[in-house]
Amino acid sequence: MSRLIEKKCTACELGAPLVPDEQQKDLLKDLEGWLIERSDISKLVKTFKFGDYAKTIKFVNLIAELSEFEDHHPKITVEWGKVYLEWWSHKIQGLHMNDFICAAKSDEIFLSIEQ
Repeated sequence: MSRLIEKKCTACELGAPLVPDEQQKDLLKDLEGWLIERSDISKLVKTFKFGDYAKTIKFVNLIAELSEFEDHHPKITVEWGKVYLEWWSHKIQGLHMNDFICAAKSDEIFLSIEQ
């Protein structure tokens, strides 16, 4: 498991530095199944699949708790058996270390539900 889960998000102020592309590639190696979607704004994206709707909603609720705890909020798209997460830092219009931390913690939450 990635050491990113041991980290805490920091306040992301306007003008905070984006994670450089080369470092993004290195951090992505520690995240299973995450992709960097590059359009106007780079985002970390992943689809999580579940065998039933109850687990799907449990995951969403735990991601909401994580988001409040870290004060960092993703875009969450829900359908039966699937949750599509997008992490990016709105204030700086791209990827901050917080996004990688929250992606790793999202994976940990998923594993706790699916075990």
